[in-house]
Amino acid sequence: MSKLFSSVQIGAVPLKHRVVMAPLTRSRSEQPGAVPGDLMVEYYTQRASDGGLIISEATPVSRAARGWFGAPGLYSDAQVAGWKRVTAAVHAKGGRMFAQLWYTGRASHVSVTEGVQPVSSSVNPGYWEDPTHLTSTPSGWVQPSPHRALETDEIAGIVEDYRRAAERARAAGFDGVELHGANGYLIDQFLQDGVNHRTDRYGGSIENRARLLLEIVEAVASVFGGDRVAVRIGPNGRWNGMSDSNPAALFDYVVEQLNRFGLAYLHIIEPRVKGNVVVDEGQAPIAAEHLRTIFKGPIMAAGGFEPDTAQAIVEKGSADLVAFGRHFVSNPDLPRRIEQGLPLADYDRDSFYTFDAKGYTDYPAYGQAAAA
Repeated sequence: MSKLFSSVQIGAVPLKHRVVMAPLTRSRSEQPGAVPGDLMVEYYTQRASDGGLIISEATPVSRAARGWFGAPGLYSDAQVAGWKRVTAAVHAKGGRMFAQLWYTGRASHVSVTEGVQPVSSSVNPGYWEDPTHLTSTPSGWVQPSPHRALETDEIAGIVEDYRRAAERARAAGFDGVELHGANGYLIDQFLQDGVNHRTDRYGGSIENRARLLLEIVEAVASVFGGDRVAVRIGPNGRWNGMSDSNPAALFDYVVEQLNRFGLAYLHIIEPRVKGNVVVDEGQAPIAAEHLRTIFKGPIMAAGGFEPDTAQAIVEKGSADLVAFGRHFVSNPDLPRRIEQGLPLADYDRDSFYTFDAKGYTDYPAYGQAAAA
């Protein structure tokens, strides 16, 4: 039997196979209110499998954390009620589900944060002035708003936003939470020194720049326990204007520090991916292979995997699970297709971030007719 379809334990959560649905921003929550509705319930139900893990789309922990029009949140009672319907449907099919907690930071616009100025570790005007940096708003894709640097005494409030969101995730029936520490969002903006130019206890040294992430992990673990918490990182990630002078030293330190929490898993985005596009075709999964030597818990690899390369990395032992994104969009029954060697349906990139059922819930399972 393929190791990809053998059981695995991630912290407190048992799984029957290792094909994971990656966190996929899809913009389909009900507006106003950013509430998961019927369309989202159907979408996640279609992709649930017995003993399989789904990671929710990135979910803002507060109104100020928002940065993507149409993304559902975890900061209101209505959102908790909406997510309860989603997790109940996933559990009814034998699946498990983690909520990915998100704070976009400088990658936002005031029209999405209800007038609140976006924040970051430091002020970098070149970011909002760059026409290649765009964010989703009610008026379409626009450049981010000018951001400001967080004051030192404000950071405890950010940590508390995450802790409260974890409480809401637990109330909504999630099996755990994953912290989004990659792709140039707030945690990443503190980690990488190409963005973080602070001179207080959250800037300068690697230890200082990692402080925010570790404080958030500790806060969220106080709600769920460390064995139901995961962290997603992007070593050498370039998306959203990110860079670091010594990424190997930075992420080696971060991963070593994460060992003390007994995490459910460490989610690693391979540097061959930039955003949602593979930019280095053929590059091996170098990040997971290296960090396997440091991290003591389960590793989930993500970024440009196909069924054969997913099988290979799990067989090699460099990762315990593999997250699929694009293929899960167009193949709601992806685990079955991979296990049985069935052909994969093509995805339509143009409908990834639209707002209706097209390209969302109209992909059929294998052998079924497409929705009319």
